Amino acid sequence: MMDPILDFALDTAHRAGRLLRELFSQPHTVRSKSSAIDLVTEADLASDRLITEAIRQRFPDHTIVSEEGLPDRSALDQADGGLWLVDPLDGTTNYAHGYPVWGVSLAFVQERQVMVGVAYDPLREETFWAVRGGGAWCDGERLHVSGVSSLHQALVATGFPYQRSVLADNNLREFDVVVTRVQGERLSGAAVLDLAHLAAGRLDAYWEKHLQPWDWAAGWLLVQEAGGLVTDLQGEPWSMGKQHLVASNGLVHQELLALLHAAQREGSAADSRA
Repeated sequence: MMDPILDFALDTAHRAGRLLRELFSQPHTVRSKSSAIDLVTEADLASDRLITEAIRQRFPDHTIVSEEGLPDRSALDQADGGLWLVDPLDGTTNYAHGYPVWGVSLAFVQERQVMVGVAYDPLREETFWAVRGGGAWCDGERLHVSGVSSLHQALVATGFPYQRSVLADNNLREFDVVVTRVQGERLSGAAVLDLAHLAAGRLDAYWEKHLQPWDWAAGWLLVQEAGGLVTDLQGEPWSMGKQHLVASNGLVHQELLALLHAAQREGSAADSRA
């Protein structure tokens, strides 16, 4: 049933990615959104137009929630015919600076379940995709999470919210606790690519706070279908509407959760002393 949806998502992601690649080396028009460091460029908007117009033409009864389309989170509960979660350019800050880590993310949702996820990295020409129950893939190769069983040997990724200068819950304390207990820590600035690399076994774990649906949807399905585990910070199964995500190969999950909980307890103790 998902073959036409997948084919469409792959084709649309590739078209958007080619457009972004063509615009990448040109000067950009950059403005801020929710904060001074939450950026949008003319390329984000051009990619968004391409994707949303394609969806509306092919699936006029589907709902679209896109980062650049004045998203309404209430649509997550109101999309009866099908829902698309779209990040037309994940990694905008990287893109605006000419830093070559960014991608396109599309996910199709039915009855609050992510059914199809596509993440496209145009510069590396890597296409990651997953169908619920059909596995996760990259350019024809089946993906599997890593077999690393200890955080001490793990390569872990995370990120920080745009409002980190004013948020107390900004992930800095968690980062400080985890970074000294892992083999390496990475901050790519592109959530969907972090999750895709986790699904491919290149990373062993990833966590982030204050994510939006378009940030995690495609990557969540990639990790799940590659044999990984995705939960919230309490270790409960991930679901629509949650914003704090922990993903891993499953083997280091509890160890990572324990460190994140320890960091939260340190934060609560420090707040009570203040």
